[in-house]
Amino acid sequence: MSDVTRILNAIEPGDAKATDGLLPLVYEELRLLAAQKLSHEPPGQTLQATALVHEAYLRLVGDGPQSWNSRGHFFAAAAEAMRRILVENARRRKSAKQGGDRQRIGLTDADPAAEAPSDDLLALDEALTQLSAAEPAMADLVKLRYFAGLTIEQVARIQGISRRSVIDHWAYARSWLARQIARDGKTPPP
Repeated sequence: MSDVTRILNAIEPGDAKATDGLLPLVYEELRLLAAQKLSHEPPGQTLQATALVHEAYLRLVGDGPQSWNSRGHFFAAAAEAMRRILVENARRRKSAKQGGDRQRIGLTDADPAAEAPSDDLLALDEALTQLSAAEPAMADLVKLRYFAGLTIEQVARIQGISRRSVIDHWAYARSWLARQIARDGKTPPP
């Protein structure tokens, strides 16, 4: 049993000291996942990988009881937390109170024909919510691949399926999401 799994098992009954020992063990891995995810975000992203990891970690080990079956279950929960944080951040940026669809640019970069920011992440989130209702395992795979940035091999280990199944499910989920986003009249994410 790995140290992470041992600590996760100790956290479940409410061992507060175990929570303190978890972050040092998973911090670098979570930070790499967050940095990888943020690299896919459009320019001008104000959220840094460190802040994303800290926010996700706080949500994961907050005041409520935690119950993770394994290291894979923990990282799946981390991917979901990162997804929610990024979506909330996108919504906040888009809201009228924060400037609506205006994009902040420096005066030297000002171009009168500048385009409005893309709604790709919000469209993806809507489609992913619909996929979760229809195919929860496929939605989890998308969260692990797209939001957590895990490799096909890592997802196969976490979900307990073959590498080939992950490839097939990933292709199916991407196609399903692209069709759903196109049906809703929004541009699919890259």
